[in-house]
Amino acid sequence: MTINVKFEYNTLCRKVLCEQLDAMGFTYTLLGTGEVDFKQTPSSAQMLVLSEKLSAYGIEIISNQQTALVQRIKDAVTLVVNGDEEAQKYNVSTYLSEKLDYSYAYLSNLFSEITHTSIENFVILKKIDVAKTLIIENNLTLTEIAYKLNYSSVAHLSTQFKKTTGLTPSSFQKIIKKRKEKAIDRD
Repeated sequence: MTINVKFEYNTLCRKVLCEQLDAMGFTYTLLGTGEVDFKQTPSSAQMLVLSEKLSAYGIEIISNQQTALVQRIKDAVTLVVNGDEEAQKYNVSTYLSEKLDYSYAYLSNLFSEITHTSIENFVILKKIDVAKTLIIENNLTLTEIAYKLNYSSVAHLSTQFKKTTGLTPSSFQKIIKKRKEKAIDRD
């Protein structure tokens, strides 16, 4: 039997992170964008143990400031794409500049240098990932998905979806429907 599981990545990571920090007895505050503020600075040995524990869950402690800033950009983009109302009031460039307190030109250049892709392309990839999830859940129409993801039209969503996945959203929907039907037939 196969089941589909939906999980909130950020919630899952926060839970794992808190469990590990609590288990080690740290007093801390989660600052939201992948940052942990320790009340007392952990020793090098404690940081090594924490790093090993977190790596078992695919969580990495970032020590390079530029890499940390790129992660903050990714986290902020994820907030925008996932429908954070405050974030959606702005265009992505304005939101990133204000949230991270750097010029968009600097953020864009740094992001491209480290990830070898543009922030714009990353936003598109994130939007298409969310669109695929919403299509699989089958609770919204393509029009509702386009609106939710701030596309000007279904045609705009469809164009970016096809460029990214090689399929139209409708074709993707049909494939998912067939897979679900086959899974039901097997059971």
